[in-house]
Amino acid sequence: MAAFKENYLGAAIFIYMAAVLDFLDGLAARLLHAYSDIGKELDSLADVISFGLAPGIILFSWLNPAQGEVSMTGISSILPYIAFLIPVFSALRLAKFNVDTRQTSSFIGLPTPANAIFIASLISLPDNAGLQFLSNNHWSVIILIFLLSFLLICKLPMFSLKFNTLKWKENKIRYIFLALSLVLLVIFQLTSILLIIIIPLIIILFILLSLGALLKK
Repeated sequence: MAAFKENYLGAAIFIYMAAVLDFLDGLAARLLHAYSDIGKELDSLADVISFGLAPGIILFSWLNPAQGEVSMTGISSILPYIAFLIPVFSALRLAKFNVDTRQTSSFIGLPTPANAIFIASLISLPDNAGLQFLSNNHWSVIILIFLLSFLLICKLPMFSLKFNTLKWKENKIRYIFLALSLVLLVIFQLTSILLIIIIPLIIILFILLSLGALLKK
């Protein structure tokens, strides 16, 4: 609803809140040993809304020619609906996750929360930089939507941040990721506004490290 009312920062904040709660409900389930099949399915259904539909609506609302600063006519007027590939492929990615036993300690494909946070971070860039990019580069955003949709369901193995031990050998890529993320935080001086700029960089770093780990094998 915030996105439809052009309150894009508010919409992004809701996605950030959903990501925090998604982490906490998993943590609570592990601490309380409260696992169930219905809980797993409800978690995925919530993820489809929070990390699939919500970012899809944000992109649709902004790409909508009635709201964007660059008018589109003819076939271009239906292009904003391509944004709904995000919820479609997010649902497919979550369904694959639920039935794939290989993804208990790692991921195959870009996790939906990371994808949604990346989209939300573009909207949250200071001085409306993200909004200006979206409004002036409709075709670039559409290409980005196709790329993100592919990453959601591709077979690229991606590491998770779950630590079973603290040993370097088993967690080398996790420690490298956290160290580089910390470097970015220091570079941008941990200010609340510049912190938002780091988010898409960290997501890109996550993808590149996963790709690098695959190429090493």
